[in-house]
Amino acid sequence: MIAAPDPEKMFQVSRAELALFHRDVHKLLVDLELLLGVAKGLGEDNQRSFQALYTANQIVNVCDPAEPETFPAAQDLASKFFGQRGGESQHTIHAMGHCHIDTAWLWPFKETVRKCARSWITAVQLMERNPEFIFVCSQAQQLEWVRNHYPGLYARLQEFACHGQFVPVGGTWVEMDGNIPSGEAMVRQFLQGQNFFLQEFGKMCTEFWLPDTFGYSAQLPQIMRSCGIRHFLTQKLSWNLVNNFPHHTFFWEGLDGSRVLAHFPPGDSYGMEGSVEEVLKTVAKNRDKGRTNHSAFLFGFGDGGGGPTQTMVDRLKRLYNTDGLPRVQLSSPGQLFSMLESDSEQLCTWVGELFLELHNGTYTTHAQIKKGNRECERILHDVELLSSLALVRSTPFLYPAAQLQGLWRLLLLNQFHDVVTGSCIQLVAEEAMCHYEDIRSQGNTLLSAAAAALCAGEPGPEGLLIVNTLPWKRTEVLALPRPGGAHSLALVTVPSMGYAPVPAPTSLQPLLPQQPVFVVQETDGSVTLDNGIIRVKLDPTGRLTSLVLVASSREAIAEGAVGNQFVLFDDVPLYWDAWDVMDYHLETRKPVLGQAGTLAVGTEGGVRGSAWFLLQISPNSRLSQEVVLDAGCPYVRFHTEVHWHEAHKFLKVEFPARVRSPQATYEVQFGHLQRPTHYNTSWDWARFEVWTHRWMDLSEHGFGLALLNDCKYGSSVRGNVLSLSLLRAPKAPDATADMGRHEFTYALMPHTGSFQDAGVIQAAYSLNFPLLALPTPGRAPVSAWSAFTVSSPAVVLETVKKAETNPQDHTLVLRLYEAYGSHVDCWLHTSLPVQEAVLCDLLERRDPAGHLPLRDSRLKLTFSPFQIQSLLLVLQPTPELSP
Repeated sequence: MIAAPDPEKMFQVSRAELALFHRDVHKLLVDLELLLGVAKGLGEDNQRSFQALYTANQIVNVCDPAEPETFPAAQDLASKFFGQRGGESQHTIHAMGHCHIDTAWLWPFKETVRKCARSWITAVQLMERNPEFIFVCSQAQQLEWVRNHYPGLYARLQEFACHGQFVPVGGTWVEMDGNIPSGEAMVRQFLQGQNFFLQEFGKMCTEFWLPDTFGYSAQLPQIMRSCGIRHFLTQKLSWNLVNNFPHHTFFWEGLDGSRVLAHFPPGDSYGMEGSVEEVLKTVAKNRDKGRTNHSAFLFGFGDGGGGPTQTMVDRLKRLYNTDGLPRVQLSSPGQLFSMLESDSEQLCTWVGELFLELHNGTYTTHAQIKKGNRECERILHDVELLSSLALVRSTPFLYPAAQLQGLWRLLLLNQFHDVVTGSCIQLVAEEAMCHYEDIRSQGNTLLSAAAAALCAGEPGPEGLLIVNTLPWKRTEVLALPRPGGAHSLALVTVPSMGYAPVPAPTSLQPLLPQQPVFVVQETDGSVTLDNGIIRVKLDPTGRLTSLVLVASSREAIAEGAVGNQFVLFDDVPLYWDAWDVMDYHLETRKPVLGQAGTLAVGTEGGVRGSAWFLLQISPNSRLSQEVVLDAGCPYVRFHTEVHWHEAHKFLKVEFPARVRSPQATYEVQFGHLQRPTHYNTSWDWARFEVWTHRWMDLSEHGFGLALLNDCKYGSSVRGNVLSLSLLRAPKAPDATADMGRHEFTYALMPHTGSFQDAGVIQAAYSLNFPLLALPTPGRAPVSAWSAFTVSSPAVVLETVKKAETNPQDHTLVLRLYEAYGSHVDCWLHTSLPVQEAVLCDLLERRDPAGHLPLRDSRLKLTFSPFQIQSLLLVLQPTPELSP
């Protein structure tokens, strides 16, 4: 079922027949099927069950298939049974036509275009024949494809949308993964999706529709609420391998306290067929009986499309209001959630992430896709910031809004829940990598154009522009290009969200820092790196034997243990190969041992010191790594290259910490959360493999150890061991997944105090957003310049972009969030010519009460824990800003 398709497979048509459809016979068959379903489903202890059985028996006695004149009497018997009404207390099932189409999975993107057309023309025919039939449809990307390739069909969909039969849902560009995309990428899913639905169908969605995604971030409720969405529907947590999720209808509360009304169809499926068994299951399995009396029933063939059939519709219409069964009405998401909201006083609340206890392997599978995702999120962030600054600093510069929208939509497409997760066929993975290459190529061109515009008309020698795209001042070691293709290392300081000039490459002079890096290799082959902040000791095979915070002499590595220990596991899941890693893989742990004498000094000290080694992972796979320590840097980096050729193996790296804590902290979108480091309960041990973004941290009072990364997501902390998942080797649906060469970097940062006060969050950003050295075609500025600074380190200025408004309108959008988990007041300082500042939502709609007074180029902002705030900055119409 999950094997890759055979491109050479051929089919042969051997026979085709014309046939006459007898609707009366079809109706009788549907009735008989439903009666038998009632008899079987209600069981021997139920009076209504026997009535259904005897009615079916009478139909068989009365009806002679050879004599059509006997059919009406048989239909009358069925109508009498189904016409007996239930009471007012019946549970109401809201049946909605649905056709889940994976935007890519076991087929490429272009096949999805055809799947959409084939499925939706069927839905159109059903809407024509059944005025009460309502069909829900998510994913703006699929609608755009149909608009471009099948305009006639698209016009019919718009027509039925006006009648309320075709209902766009979801509000996002695609049904994206709920774990891996960054917070800003999740915002853009809604921004692109909601704007598309508004433009094409006249209104935005009020429900987030994500039935088939592998877990749901704790920041989604806040993002939803700020995008005009109050309701959420999925069913995927019914796939949990260990624990049954305790609710089907509940309030979901996110990191910041935002709440949405969530509903899981109790039938635990998005592809029902309208049988009595499914209808009864929907009532029987409902875990919120007594709290609510309404639930969703999504019917129609899905995953590869197809959608509802007339038979499904006929079944559900026949079951409209029959004694002994729940009431079934053809309904819409709006009607369902309206009824759920009207009777929500007794609903329970679930706080935090909705973690799927399955498919944990998707955090790691197809590492190149994961790396492309992280890199392209960074590139688009940097392009938007530099283009926004160029818009202010350069008169002729045109913000590349259309090009950026196209690149964002490519990235959002790749964040579909079977693409960025790596659970797709080789053909899709190759297309995804081409998308990333397009984003990299065009993004770098746009970066160069923005840098050139920033330097236009500035006096000074030709040289380099060093750009810092993060909202704090940075002093870091940077490799600067020299003539002839060589590079030289320099310690540079760049202000917050701004730039600093560098002289022409020919005049670069090495500048030793106050505290240089010392590198010493002992006679036994071990190496010590020391920059005055941390001291790193590597054994002769490259493992970390000691990591000391110099100021406090505090050791971070557990006594008698070694860090940077590569470990290999057998990785044979029960069924879903690319998706799953099972808990029993932990029982197969094998440390990868190196040979003494392979460790050598690389860079010998000064602004940077390093050592490197080779490691044979297996007869088929090998690894090389450079361990790097820079002057003034609070963390040690591990630049890693792996040649990976394995089958059903899992490579991780471990760091046992001299820290004791029952919980570890993991970065998520716009914040962080804690997960247990023990296996006390089934809910705890089901989290044996979890996801993080740029960092995770294990801290006790006064001290901790953080593990940072530049493109990894799978991780775990068990006891005192921090583990980063590096590479898998599944063989289905893509037998080539992860085979070949990989490059990635992770870093280790010991710290005193809390990870917040120690700057772990800022360090992880710096690792992921390196300083940019952009050549200037003409002259570079002679002085440093900063566009924005934020007074509190707890508040991160995440995004600066042009507003999605008239191209001639010079309004910027700034997105900030509180990253520490605290209430905080802060000042945002800007050197831009701001005329007006006003709060807005994530869709960039003004808050009528959100005007912010500007005092001395500063705005005061107040945050609660993990709150996201967006601002509109209307720039003054100076000559530099005129169109």
